[in-house]
Amino acid sequence: MSYYQSAERIPDPSWKYDVYLSFRGQDTRHGFTSHLYDALRRAGIHVFRDEVALGRGEQITYTLIQAIEASRLLVVVFSESYAGSRWCLDELMKIMECISTGGQTVIPVFYNVDPADVRHQRGPFGEAFQSHRFSYENEIVHAWRAALTEAANLSGFAITGDRNEAEMIGKIVKHITTLLASEDLFIAKHLVMILLDIFIKSK
Repeated sequence: MSYYQSAERIPDPSWKYDVYLSFRGQDTRHGFTSHLYDALRRAGIHVFRDEVALGRGEQITYTLIQAIEASRLLVVVFSESYAGSRWCLDELMKIMECISTGGQTVIPVFYNVDPADVRHQRGPFGEAFQSHRFSYENEIVHAWRAALTEAANLSGFAITGDRNEAEMIGKIVKHITTLLASEDLFIAKHLVMILLDIFIKSK
């Protein structure tokens, strides 16, 4: 089955979303992230993306925190101006926190940026922090840097101008589908064992 086709899956009731997408809107909202979102949806994957899932009048910050905590996989799309947004950096801190507190998996996607620039806050990421150090306290700036470094050290996907974007989106969707399928299989086997145990005890 193609990973662009809707799949029959056994959803894990403990998660509200399969995937949470973190991205800098002005860089990728109407391009790469939109294409990735559509591809994930075609694969039968339930995705949270702020402008789609939020209703009018909701408190965005609280809603996003809830969505992050309720998502099995957390995909972070690093783009050129990602670090220029305090919103994105605060969101990333929460995402990285969920690795230890929620046991979730984070998948970084480096969209036309060097992973080393994200890891060491160089290039456009370094420029953003030159500005941040005059606007925010050292403690929060240090925490943002630590979150970027930790995220950039994770296994992910790098997309540059000389690579086929559609092909890379396909690889990302396939990877996510595989991760979800392995977790779903574990859940299904666990459910079967519970039902079998109940059946044996009832005889």
